[in-house]
Amino acid sequence: MGECIEFEHDVLVIGAGGAGLRAAIEASAAGVSVGLVCKSMLGKAHTVMAEGGIAAALANVDDRDNWKVHFADTMRGGQYINNWRMAQIHAQEAPDRVRELESWGAVFDRTKDGRILQRNFGGHKYPRLAHVGDRTGLEMIRTLQDHGIHQGIEVYMEVTVVELMKDGDRVVGAVAYDRERGRFRIFRAKAIVLATGGVGRAYQITSNSWEGTGDGHALAYHAGADLIDMEFIQFHPTGMVWPPSVCGILVTEGVRGEGGILTNSEGRRFMFDDIPDNYKDQTADTPEEGWRYVLGDKIARRPPELLTRDHVARCIVREIREGRGSPHGGVFLDIAWIKEKMSDSEAHIKRKLPSMYHQFKQLADIDITNERMEVGPTTHYIMGGIRVEADTQAATVPGLYACGECGGGINGANRLGGNSLSDLIVLGKRAGEHAAIYALETQAGRIDEARVEAAQRTALRAFDRGGSEAEGPYAVQNDLQVAMQALVGIVRTGDEMRTALEEITKLRQRAEEVGVVGHREYNPGWHTALDLENLLTVSEAIARSALAREESRGAQFRKDFPSKDPGWGKANNVIRKARDGSMEVEKVPIHDMPAELQAIVDEMG
Repeated sequence: MGECIEFEHDVLVIGAGGAGLRAAIEASAAGVSVGLVCKSMLGKAHTVMAEGGIAAALANVDDRDNWKVHFADTMRGGQYINNWRMAQIHAQEAPDRVRELESWGAVFDRTKDGRILQRNFGGHKYPRLAHVGDRTGLEMIRTLQDHGIHQGIEVYMEVTVVELMKDGDRVVGAVAYDRERGRFRIFRAKAIVLATGGVGRAYQITSNSWEGTGDGHALAYHAGADLIDMEFIQFHPTGMVWPPSVCGILVTEGVRGEGGILTNSEGRRFMFDDIPDNYKDQTADTPEEGWRYVLGDKIARRPPELLTRDHVARCIVREIREGRGSPHGGVFLDIAWIKEKMSDSEAHIKRKLPSMYHQFKQLADIDITNERMEVGPTTHYIMGGIRVEADTQAATVPGLYACGECGGGINGANRLGGNSLSDLIVLGKRAGEHAAIYALETQAGRIDEARVEAAQRTALRAFDRGGSEAEGPYAVQNDLQVAMQALVGIVRTGDEMRTALEEITKLRQRAEEVGVVGHREYNPGWHTALDLENLLTVSEAIARSALAREESRGAQFRKDFPSKDPGWGKANNVIRKARDGSMEVEKVPIHDMPAELQAIVDEMG
């Protein structure tokens, strides 16, 4: 196995997206030694693909907005199974975190009087998303990195963690390898923060980058931590569908926030066909009224394209399945129609949506200022994640913390667009803060050398099976993605998900026999073989949790249980590893909301 290099820190942050960077900055500010592990290069985290904006009730565009409205919107979007305390903290602290980013040098689009401009987004009652054109995530990463590099944080790029180490019940370190040379590394730490992002690569069509293989979810699960609400996968309504080489790449909700409309092959604006009763008093009745709202008139109405993502995605699937889709299996998204309302529409679109303009021009040879886009749902985000305590982001294993997409609870059954970026900085800060407190109050633990050697041997097993007879890891990964897309997708049934679990069992057996050839330096086949365990773990968690929830709610739509069940409206699914190594699901009641928060929800309807 060769030399194994050791590093020691008070706090180890695994993942260098927005949440990981914010956690590392806060932990370092407490005076502890911080290590930051990146699976790829610093600056390449999936956060840069978040385009629409940061949700925060700054009330710069509509002075009726405040944290209470934001809280109520988040709870309604999550179908009220959110961790209400996390949603409260998020709504209350998001404005301060955005202003903090501004003070650190973030550049935002501005109102005429110089304040941070905010745009409309699905599920938000008022214009709430602070943005930088359609590249807000990139600006967030740039700002956090520029600020963070001066905090004394030690960064380890192109390093992947394969197992967390424990001393008794608590985590005390991690075993990893560097992707460049394939050499193993041991990180000793008093506290560990997981901020590894999502699980999109478990599906065939996804907006996620190659890194989204559920690493944090699986690491936590195998270390004994609970996962929560893993059935809730958000399929973003608008991903590119053509050409095939770019299928799944995100088309920001900002297009619809700036006036984009969805039409079918008949040219009909089909979102008017299915507006939920609880939204009808807030939704524009005509395109003209929707357009007035987009331009910023202070009316509590919005176009139906800005309903919640789960609802819009299902409406698009309906149009495609009933034969009213676009030529390449999607629907049309049209921002070019605003030229009927604006003399300078081309300049307006290029100014507000520069990344989208270049994305479609370069990848699909479409000029969105004059032509319609073809779009369809793409696997985008997981609402479920590691079960954490709301105020501290502590997982159910001592010394372990989680934030960002791999932390669960805040979004309930469906995330509102823009809440992810504010979640990163609000709860990322809290995770780093409390990980540092824990580290300062705790002595370093002992890492079992035999356990380290066992982890290394397990990681290298695929080389022992290399050769012409062994199956490669890519075939297994592809078959898993196809199965999850077909059987645990936007519309689900119990029979299909039981079939998915049978397929996952077979795929796990195949994964244990895959082989790789060559050496350990820059070996993508080996890296894929190691990712398979994480992908299989999260896929099983998603399928088991979705099968257990016999209702339709938020992002979970079951054709065999198409209605909401009041009993499930007061419960979360918790996934944990049983003593025999099997995966078990438990239905856990949700604690009642305090009277003052319930009053806010009731007041907001």
